[in-house]
Amino acid sequence: MHLPYRAISAFHATARWRSLTKAAEELGVTPSAISQQVQFLETHLGTSLLTRRGRGIALTEAGERYFEMIDPGIERIATATRNMRGYNAVTVLTVRAAPTLATKCLLPALAGFLDDNPDLEVRIDATNEPTDFAREGVDVELRHGEGRWPGLFVDPVYEETVMPLCAPQLAPPGSLGAADLFGFRLIQSVKTLVQWPDWFRHAGIDMPSRVRRVLFDRSYMTIEAAADGMGIALESDLTTWRERRDGRLVCPMRDPLPLRMVSQWFVCPHQNLRHRKVQVFIAWAREVLSRQPSGGRRP
Repeated sequence: MHLPYRAISAFHATARWRSLTKAAEELGVTPSAISQQVQFLETHLGTSLLTRRGRGIALTEAGERYFEMIDPGIERIATATRNMRGYNAVTVLTVRAAPTLATKCLLPALAGFLDDNPDLEVRIDATNEPTDFAREGVDVELRHGEGRWPGLFVDPVYEETVMPLCAPQLAPPGSLGAADLFGFRLIQSVKTLVQWPDWFRHAGIDMPSRVRRVLFDRSYMTIEAAADGMGIALESDLTTWRERRDGRLVCPMRDPLPLRMVSQWFVCPHQNLRHRKVQVFIAWAREVLSRQPSGGRRP
């Protein structure tokens, strides 16, 4: 059904100002034109919206109800229109990434990407929630998981190495065997793909049913807790490169028994790969992550 947008706009301005004259000034037309549009809308709706009150106007009960229903939507349209002014002057690149990867790996190098691509306005959405590309305005995602998302472009970022890490004052490098870890508090992010039982199975050791441990829902919290000496964390070399570079984290194992895996993936609809902004970001992110000390390898 065709909607009388001009008439709706005229009524909305009149109802907001409670004045035909002020509505006319806002919309750049005459009060007579506003009145004609409102009358047209009343005919379209089959009910009166305005009534005369002295020299001014007032809303009828139906007019009040109609104004309350349309006002939030028109305000949203106005806000969207203001936000779109000048939109074509820049190209917006919206990237979603897991909070730890965004904080530990992308953010430290982001200034260089912005300098190299002054035409791009970058928005980083740091969350573990997978993108619904059909409903959200995300161009590309660095998604944590096992890589099984049919219907999308899915490409591995880098192969990571997962190993025990701790503050050097808690246990010096090369000082512990696998069984010695049970004497320490074990730190774990509950969302990582490799958990302590996986590592101990890899080491050929049964993990006791009761161990001292602390759990976090974000890897960056696990990394900070380990660097502060709270215990021993099981973490990726990719997200701990700065802490290892600065000596805040070390591998205390005589035999690190590293587990290698891919847990970070470039994900987007296939058609998004046609956009230059997505192409340059993926190329840049690959280069940045490959430069991390002891970083992962391209699978």
